[in-house]
Amino acid sequence: MADWQSSLQQFLDANPDLPQGDDAPASQPQKPQPLPRLDIIFERKGRAGKQATIIAGFPDSTPDNEIEDVARRLKQLLGTGGSARGGEILIQGDRRADVERHLRSMGYQTRRCN
Repeated sequence: MADWQSSLQQFLDANPDLPQGDDAPASQPQKPQPLPRLDIIFERKGRAGKQATIIAGFPDSTPDNEIEDVARRLKQLLGTGGSARGGEILIQGDRRADVERHLRSMGYQTRRCN
């Protein structure tokens, strides 16, 4: 049994450019980055007394179209208006519980502020 192991070791020693056993290949895909924790904020200031739910906390590296997609999906699920700009999503009304539930189902971690 040791004969084939020594032969294999000699072969590997003669060919140092071959990958070794525990090394992961460079082309192996990396684990996806975890989704960020988003803050859900209730706000009434500067809106003539109207209520708004703000979703903030997207990393600066998040593309605007990804934030817009999340906003579009939330507005459709909630049946309400809103917008996405400046790295934040605004949903009309006090929809904190609903927004939190839907964001968690999308895979985001959430935290209610206020």
